[in-house]
Amino acid sequence: MSALPCEGCRERDERIAQLTARVAEMERLRHESAYLRDEAKADRDLRILTGESTAMKAVRLAIRQVAATDSTVLIMGETGTGKELVARAIHQVSPRRDRLLVAANCAALSPALVPSELFGHEAGAFTGATRRRIGRFELAHLGTLFLDEVGELSPETQVMLLRVLQERVIERVGGSATIPVDVRVIAATHRDLSAAVTQGSLRADLFFRLNVFPIQVPPLRERREDIPDLVRHFLRRFGRRMGKAELGVDSSTLHLLMDYSWPGNVRELENIIERAMIVSSGDALQVDPSWLMLHSIKSSAGEGTSHLIEVERRAIVEALGRCHGKVYGPRGAATALGLKPTTLYGKMRRLHISKYSSNDGSPDSSNNAK
Repeated sequence: MSALPCEGCRERDERIAQLTARVAEMERLRHESAYLRDEAKADRDLRILTGESTAMKAVRLAIRQVAATDSTVLIMGETGTGKELVARAIHQVSPRRDRLLVAANCAALSPALVPSELFGHEAGAFTGATRRRIGRFELAHLGTLFLDEVGELSPETQVMLLRVLQERVIERVGGSATIPVDVRVIAATHRDLSAAVTQGSLRADLFFRLNVFPIQVPPLRERREDIPDLVRHFLRRFGRRMGKAELGVDSSTLHLLMDYSWPGNVRELENIIERAMIVSSGDALQVDPSWLMLHSIKSSAGEGTSHLIEVERRAIVEALGRCHGKVYGPRGAATALGLKPTTLYGKMRRLHISKYSSNDGSPDSSNNAK
């Protein structure tokens, strides 16, 4: 007689297990659908890589060389140069192209949340973890994981990432079971990771695991000959988006854009063209020189690092002055500079600039930075 309740319990447990598995699968499909939508939006932007400069031809050659392999790639370059676009290009011409490309910006996430975001967590792993969460490594299984700003990972997360690269297994936060994953990792950084190893903020063994196939993405000032093609690309894209006819670009406007140093790189150019499309009337693109942080400054081949640092410092301080110290939002300095707010904060910390700095650009005005 006592067997009947046990049989009922087993059936109940089986139903609960089936429902739990179904919920987990629905959660995975929901995340996968979101990433597929993001990829569909990003596909159109890959044409930015069609520049005919020597530097961009070298980038495209590197993409073709490494795409067919499963080797880890480290993409290096300044903010706004299009490192994520290079990662997407590698994925889309690789054997994994029919699977997901999952992206994670390590600098935009709180250090405490990065392990959960990357590796997932079990229900009850920490306060607020009411149910199991699938991490980005599991979502990217059989596909590609793009780790942007990988140099910002905490030492603890570096150890976890190193284990995945070495053993191809993960453990969810709060769990003990090892989960095999087949993921191609592409990392990106604007930092000098070899210097970070010397300083002790990055593990040397992780650096060597990431730096299997390095690709250097050039800043826009080093491929000025691509600017006309990029301008036409953005004019077509924003023209379709805004329902406007494609505008022409007169020689004076093109010279203005060609002579500018573009510290925000392609992202800054994109923002300037979008702004110009909004305000332009008639058949020609109208760019106000005051929109450019430094008016018609052309970087010569002999410029030193100290000068470039001072150029960047002055540009940030002037933008903060115009935006009254505001960093975030449509009227913030980050938008004016064509940067992500987290990236701008990183530059401000590196250059010891306070958001309350005066707009004279002098180093003395930034001594109160925390």
